[in-house]
Amino acid sequence: MIQVTDTIAIDERELEERFVRSPGPGGQHVNKVSTAVELSFDAARSPALPEPVRERLLRLAAGRLSAEGMVVIEAHRYRSQERNRRDALERLIALIQQATLVQKPRKPTRPTRRSQERRLEGKAQRSATKGLRQRTHGDE
Repeated sequence: MIQVTDTIAIDERELEERFVRSPGPGGQHVNKVSTAVELSFDAARSPALPEPVRERLLRLAAGRLSAEGMVVIEAHRYRSQERNRRDALERLIALIQQATLVQKPRKPTRPTRRSQERRLEGKAQRSATKGLRQRTHGDE
């Protein structure tokens, strides 16, 4: 079991790892060894996630969702397969932990009377400045 938070733990069997060739420079090594990791997690069907966390996770991971609804994390930052595996898992855990945080709803505020007056004074001043730039009928 992978402990994500105090209340959420994911079974290792829910994760699927696939090793692929890493993109970018690296000489002959990069063409021979599959060091990059694609970590897949079926968040939509995972029994470990409470429903509100699942919804926030799917919204947060929108760019990482596959056609089947799997959260796919690609890790190819390091040259070693083991470090990339660890990196992908840490990023998945961080993403789930971020989904557990509930944002406070924003309370709409109203501008103060003085800020409204300043805004209107500024508009009046700009209007007067632009009015001075206009031609009058007697100038023609």
